[in-house]
Amino acid sequence: MDKKTLHEKKEEVRGAIKSDLEEMKTEMLNNEYAANEVRKISGVKKYFKSLLDMRGDMMCYDDISRMMDENTEIHGSNMWILMLAIFIASIGLNVNSPAVIIGAMLVSPLMSGIMSMGYSLAVRDIKLLEKAAVIFGTQVAISLITSTVYFLISPLSKPTAEMIARTSPTVWDVLIAMFGGIAGMIGNTRKVKGNVIPGVAIATALMPPLCTVGYGIARLDLNFILGAGYLFLINTLFIALSSAFVAVVLRVPHVRKLSPERQKKVNIWLTTITVIAIIPSVYIGARTVVNSVVSANIDSYIKNEFVFSESQVVMSDTDMDNQVINVSIIGEHISDEMIKMLSNQLPNYGLADYTLRVTQNMLPDLSGTDDSERITIAVQESQIKELKEQLAQKEREYSELQSELNSIKSDNSKGTDISDIANKASEIFTELKNCSCGYMSDGDGYYFILTANADTAVDEKRIETIRNWLRTETGIGECFVTITH
Repeated sequence: MDKKTLHEKKEEVRGAIKSDLEEMKTEMLNNEYAANEVRKISGVKKYFKSLLDMRGDMMCYDDISRMMDENTEIHGSNMWILMLAIFIASIGLNVNSPAVIIGAMLVSPLMSGIMSMGYSLAVRDIKLLEKAAVIFGTQVAISLITSTVYFLISPLSKPTAEMIARTSPTVWDVLIAMFGGIAGMIGNTRKVKGNVIPGVAIATALMPPLCTVGYGIARLDLNFILGAGYLFLINTLFIALSSAFVAVVLRVPHVRKLSPERQKKVNIWLTTITVIAIIPSVYIGARTVVNSVVSANIDSYIKNEFVFSESQVVMSDTDMDNQVINVSIIGEHISDEMIKMLSNQLPNYGLADYTLRVTQNMLPDLSGTDDSERITIAVQESQIKELKEQLAQKEREYSELQSELNSIKSDNSKGTDISDIANKASEIFTELKNCSCGYMSDGDGYYFILTANADTAVDEKRIETIRNWLRTETGIGECFVTITH
């Protein structure tokens, strides 16, 4: 074999080895990439798992059980706090003050007993359930007695909007109680307690309906007793069930083991009670939605169809029970044919089952008939409504101006002193004498004014410099400078 052939063989072998090495390197890189991707997927999975992990920072099972048992202990201080909270909530309802009602809900200790009942259902602790039911029943009795006594002696007997709002619970109240109970139970079982419980106490609103029941008892009003009592019932039931659900998710060990047959009976009873409790709220909620849609359709109908150059709608109302839309019009008389055409437009707004009743008269000739009196009242109500809107607008403007004034006063308290500004102006601008300054206001806002004397006339450029200095000192954009000589 000659040298040339040997060299070619060596090159072939070297090329084959190099190719094999390249393939091995590529395979190693591919394997490493695949491993990195697996690690990335594993890391993402771990991240989301830890992000949604409900058990990561929870208390140990013994601590949870001990806490739930402590919630069922009767303490005199808790009962006094409960009575005071009831008084606060009753006053808030009586004077229609949401802020006072919220304060009462934050003070109330009612939530803990309900959660203990739900927890005892989940872990099948009959003894704890009995204790929690007794303490909760005692709290409810004390609350009803306290609120009833308050409303018996209160001089304010008229029901407020806050009371009426508690007499028509809907399915949304069920959802609030359910989600609030879940959040409350999760927060209660954490090692470090956050601000969940106060928020849940406000959202689920146990105190106001209980106090409203007391109002119903005091005034012998069955509508308030049943309506508010039902709201309190569904809040209690779904907070307890939500607490039981969280205890199951946390896999809290059972105190006792039930046979499959007995567990099935318990589940059937709980399901039956839940369905029976939720049916009225679903009906009320559906009716509320339907009425809201109908009201929106009626508003759209009146706004779009009752457009006339020489007449206007001064009042409209709807009798939902009899499905009648009443519209009062003043101005040019509308013919019967036009009213018929307006009635024919009702199906286009989803109001086919409704009847239109138009009351009208020409102004200023009021004939004294019933329709005329109705129009007169409608005009007066329209004028009153306009005046109220104007008054509300003026009150908003006054509030804004007052807010600006308070802000200015706050700045003054922090160092912006009027006399100090006047003295500084005399020292910095030596041509000024007898400086005085102050705030003034008109309908558009607040201004700052500086007046002074000078021996000679001060040019406009110098006045603008003084004005810019005042803006910096006072923080007010509109500053006026008046100099006499």
